[in-house]
Amino acid sequence: RPAGSMALAASLLPPLLLLLLLLLGRPGLGAPGQGAGTWSRFARLPYPQDQLFLYDTFPDGFLWGAGSAAYQTEGGWRQGGKGASVWDTFAHRPATPSGAAPPGPVGGDVASDSYNNLFRDVEGLRRLGVSHYRFSLSWARLLPNGTAPPNPAGLAHYGRLLARLRELGVEPVVTLYHWDLPQALQDAFGGWASPVLPGLFRDYAELCFRHFGGQVRYWLTMDNPYVVAWHGYGTGRLPPGVRGGPRLAYLAGPRRLLGRAHAKVWHLYNDHFRPAQRGKVSIALSSHWIKPQRMTEKNIKECQKSLDFVLGWFAKPIFIDGDYPESMRSNLSSLLPEFSEAEKKYIKGTADFFALSFGATLSFQLLDSHMKFQQLESISLRQLLYWINSEYNNPQIFIVENSWFVSGTTKKDDAKYIYYLKKFIMETLKAIRYDGVNVFGYTVWSLLDGFEWHRGYSIRRGLFYVDFQSHDKKLMPKSSVLFYQKLIEKNGFPPLPENQPIEGIFPCGFAWGIVDNYIQVDTTPAQFLDSSVYVWDVHQTKQLIKVDGVYASKRKRHCVDFAAIRLQISLLQEMHVTHFHFSLKWSLILPLGNLSLINHTLVHYYQCFASELLRVNITPVVALWQPMIENQELPVSLAKYGAWENTETVQAFVEYARFCFTSLGDNVKFWITMNEPSVKNLTYTAGHNLLKAHAKVWHLYDKEFRRSQKGKISMALQADWVEPACPFSRNDQEVADRILEFDIGWLAEPIFGNGDYPEVMRAWLHRRNSVDLYNFHLPYFSEDEKKLIQGSFDFFALSHYTTTLVGSEKEDAVKYDHYLEVQMINDITWLHSPSRAAVVPWGLRKLLKWVKSKYGNVPIYVMANGIDDDQNMVHDKLRVYYIQNYINEALKAYTLDDVNLQGYFVYSFNDKTAPKYGLYSYVANQYEPKPSLKHYREIIGNNGFPGPETPELLCPEEVASCANCHFFRTRKSLLAFISFVFVAFIVTIFFITYYSKRVERRYK
Repeated sequence: RPAGSMALAASLLPPLLLLLLLLLGRPGLGAPGQGAGTWSRFARLPYPQDQLFLYDTFPDGFLWGAGSAAYQTEGGWRQGGKGASVWDTFAHRPATPSGAAPPGPVGGDVASDSYNNLFRDVEGLRRLGVSHYRFSLSWARLLPNGTAPPNPAGLAHYGRLLARLRELGVEPVVTLYHWDLPQALQDAFGGWASPVLPGLFRDYAELCFRHFGGQVRYWLTMDNPYVVAWHGYGTGRLPPGVRGGPRLAYLAGPRRLLGRAHAKVWHLYNDHFRPAQRGKVSIALSSHWIKPQRMTEKNIKECQKSLDFVLGWFAKPIFIDGDYPESMRSNLSSLLPEFSEAEKKYIKGTADFFALSFGATLSFQLLDSHMKFQQLESISLRQLLYWINSEYNNPQIFIVENSWFVSGTTKKDDAKYIYYLKKFIMETLKAIRYDGVNVFGYTVWSLLDGFEWHRGYSIRRGLFYVDFQSHDKKLMPKSSVLFYQKLIEKNGFPPLPENQPIEGIFPCGFAWGIVDNYIQVDTTPAQFLDSSVYVWDVHQTKQLIKVDGVYASKRKRHCVDFAAIRLQISLLQEMHVTHFHFSLKWSLILPLGNLSLINHTLVHYYQCFASELLRVNITPVVALWQPMIENQELPVSLAKYGAWENTETVQAFVEYARFCFTSLGDNVKFWITMNEPSVKNLTYTAGHNLLKAHAKVWHLYDKEFRRSQKGKISMALQADWVEPACPFSRNDQEVADRILEFDIGWLAEPIFGNGDYPEVMRAWLHRRNSVDLYNFHLPYFSEDEKKLIQGSFDFFALSHYTTTLVGSEKEDAVKYDHYLEVQMINDITWLHSPSRAAVVPWGLRKLLKWVKSKYGNVPIYVMANGIDDDQNMVHDKLRVYYIQNYINEALKAYTLDDVNLQGYFVYSFNDKTAPKYGLYSYVANQYEPKPSLKHYREIIGNNGFPGPETPELLCPEEVASCANCHFFRTRKSLLAFISFVFVAFIVTIFFITYYSKRVERRYK
């Protein structure tokens, strides 16, 4: 590949992916069962490119809206002549002692009180800038007894709403029936189980078409008939609460709801109202998505069956042939009522578009477990859209309900809701752009908080917050309002300059490194060091037999005797890195924690390793201490007596450092005092002592070793970026700032800042101590200690792996930190590794800018940056993407933000020492380079991402300092003279010998 093509390649991914998707095939003309190819198609899509966020916009004229349902939001259940609905009756049932209702609003009696706040709701729509508003009419408000005469107050209420929508230019999408059947019809006829209901529903629809049809272009006959039939008349979980089992559920389903009710209304509109009103009629069908436990033909058939039993139950009769899916007919022949041929023709084609509802109401809540057929539920809206497109003959799809939910206690910052919304909308965009699915509108659910059916008020799904306990029920915009508003303004997610890769190169001398926390140490002596004498038994055993009592002379141990070193050095050379970062093992070098016992063999091994690195021009970067699980990698004697909480550990660390500088300093010019001390596991006292130990070691090196060894030294901090979950929320920003100070500033501020802990930490702990039973004591430094610690660095070394989102509102108790009052949030649109680490390249750039803004133009090294895999080479593609994009973000920080970045190290060297993170796999005692290694080597070779217009940078070849070679390099003239004398001596001897032999032959 040409040198400048890598950044360009990243920018071309969407077009290339689109081409590949075209080759894999978009759905052709749909047919029953054709959707079964969905699972295998999506399993073949390129990873991770297909899972990347798509920055693009929706087609021109795309419809953006919000929705609500009458019973969930209207309230006013006794106002304006409204009759009772089955939901009113259901909600007013006396609670059983074991399941007593919690205090608070009852059902939808008042709910959001939209009946009395019509203009309030419409003002929310105006603020959002939506193109349409989906709402439902209350059958019991228009026809209190379910039949004529109509209620004038009800007609006037909806007339006012439609008039106001027309003034704002908002398109109404009207649902005739959203689960709130008049109770009078349930009492008189038994509800949808009765053959009378379809005719009464037709009469109700005719009333609505006559009064409102001139202002309505989109009609939905009913919402989610699966829930009405299955849980209203089968399980009894929802109103009217009839536990009729599967037989009654299947009778009330397509036979009543579709065959006679929905189809009657569609034909009514088509025959009598369409010519004048020119509207469209459909039915809102809800579905889940399901994925196979394993990609086998049997499991895929079970997935297909699951969708048939839920969505296909109603969709296939309408969109294909007027009859049930074959999988239902073959499995439920005794339960399914038959359609006559006349009924099939009557039902077929009774929808002008496919109205899809997808989200929390059905998925994961109201789907019976046996409907999953032992497969796994998923929330992939994109795959469901593709399946519908394949299965039902490429219909026009209108998403009429979609979102997720947040806790009922969440008020303003609904980050979880935002990220689900972001995922669903992005998947819709991919379905349009990548898969050729014809989606023409999207409806977020819902406009405002309301009564959430069987979940009551325990969850919220609204863009606007409603305080249900208040009298006036004012709407308060949540963060999701700002998110959705901006999305509508931009018509999607247009590409932004900061999301595009850049071309450019790093400066001369940039450190390209690799990390191995602890190098493989094998001090087994080579065979050449064995002084024993052996005899080869060539006649019998064919083996070497040791001769007792006989020994050869011993020779001095050499570095070449360590075979493990040679192998590791050769692997490193293959990478073309300039630096190698590893940690020493304090617990093994000084087992007793002091100089009374020294592991000289191990020290010699480290000396050899460092010198061999220099020999091949790789700079060793050595950490004195890195915490590990066992005893924190401290000598046992120190770990046993308080570890870093004991001040004696500080002095022991200084002595250990002095020994390392003396023993290894000639070969090591790049030191790390402490590598990635985990603040999550540090007490404040331990952190206090750790900082003092670091500072003392830094000053020790500065005063006693720097002049002769000419090295540099600092501490390496783990520094993952923290981003406010709601970018529009001041509270979330405050939380993010607080976490950065506790995670990074705790150890960084004393060294790189003012010599003391961040003021944010002290203020927060003071506040916590005033309200909690615990005493979180953050120690104080003396003035002398501040002077000792402040400035004890030569560079800022950081390890960065991922980015975390944090919020201020408690949503998930498992991911909530009570101590820091922070909620951890997950953006489900991000790529994730097998261990669920988020891949967020731009987080590195933000971190580097943050370090510069807080601590000035300090030299920065990214000492570790990497991602895990699962031993599957497919996931090494994720590492290739990770390395490419994190380095490109580092280049942006260096080029665009003027960050003084001087090096970048990939984590990690190999899978043997860091399983799943290595650039070398380790299988059957063999190291094999992964594709990510070759990719990293290419970036190193180019010193970044040069493009056609990148000026050529000529860098002098750097040679790592070799301490053993210093004598010769400083005496080149002397070496030249000695070489001349030696050559002259050899030539003289040659001529003397030559002429002596000639003289001898002459005399003979």
